[in-house]
Amino acid sequence: MIILGVDFGDARTGLAVCDKDEIVASRAGLVEGGFRKALTGVAAKAKELGAELIVVGNPINMNGSEGPRSAKCRDFASELEAITGLPVELYDERLTTVSAHSFLSMSGLDSRQHKKHVDELSARLILEDYMTVRKNKAEKG
Repeated sequence: MIILGVDFGDARTGLAVCDKDEIVASRAGLVEGGFRKALTGVAAKAKELGAELIVVGNPINMNGSEGPRSAKCRDFASELEAITGLPVELYDERLTTVSAHSFLSMSGLDSRQHKKHVDELSARLILEDYMTVRKNKAEKG
């Protein structure tokens, strides 16, 4: 199944996609702009890629509670599902952005360049983790 991973942000939304066998997640672009632009951009990318499922990162607080940012992601996911007609799942993305910045730093990329790459990398990390959990559940069930 082709799955589109989304790291929704106020200014930039990172995208990643997996192959139909759900083995590899790759960068799929960046949507610049706020809520409405992100909705239309993600919907267009999902259609272009033939996505069958969209996974939106949900920034749960470290204590497991949902804050204002999580509520905004929940609203985004709900509207995205309505306009695409595709199933949209929220997925816990705790520390994904921190991991992405760490990875970019270890790669030697200048910290001033992180902004250009962190959202797509975060989307890829969300999607990779989602695929791992999905595969593990399928193997157990």
